[in-house]
Amino acid sequence: MNSTQNIVVLTGAGMSAESGVPTFRGVDGLWEGHHIEEVASPEGFARNPALVHRFYNLRRAALKCVEPNAGHRALAMLESEWTGGFLLVTQNVDDLHERAGSRKLLHMHGELRKVRCEACYAVAVWENDLDAGTVCPACGETGAMRPHIVWFGEIPFEMETIAAALKSADLFLCIGTSGLVYPAAGFAQRVSNECRLIELNIESTEISRHFHEHIVGAVSAELPKLVESILRAR
Repeated sequence: MNSTQNIVVLTGAGMSAESGVPTFRGVDGLWEGHHIEEVASPEGFARNPALVHRFYNLRRAALKCVEPNAGHRALAMLESEWTGGFLLVTQNVDDLHERAGSRKLLHMHGELRKVRCEACYAVAVWENDLDAGTVCPACGETGAMRPHIVWFGEIPFEMETIAAALKSADLFLCIGTSGLVYPAAGFAQRVSNECRLIELNIESTEISRHFHEHIVGAVSAELPKLVESILRAR
């Protein structure tokens, strides 16, 4: 009899790469000649808000050109058909999981299609460009709006909820993440000794040694098969 009750899934950049989500980062680690910290840190935003806004405006606009892949749809099906506990945690800031149908979902690094005000802390859904002259729709402050993104040096969202889910997980799936960015890279070490750990990626990662099972291949090809096997074993 299958003893799995609670599933936690972590997805990373490899999840959306097959949908064509651009990284906006070159092989040299630069974006248009700028170090990534210049466009993804509070210090970078303070120095050059126009540059940071342009970076995220381009990323937000690019979402209109991509669609969920078979892996996104497979996770949405797993959520809808699983009768036990389920939580999908993503490091990705795109909305492809939502568009595929996922609902029990946490964006630990924020969301491209949301912005927030540093004056009143209100969060708003946002589809258009953002700039230093944007007025907060909640408090009317000008120049206080920023992308609702967790930058370098900031604490990811919903960490207490994630920690509780990991503690009670019977099955942990790690999909398309490099294993280089903490705290997500440490999730596999925070589950109980009885938890089954499965990693799915196109190659081995820095955290592969922490997993019991490894699936090497494309997310869109391998994840639907994995989900089918999990549901079949109920």
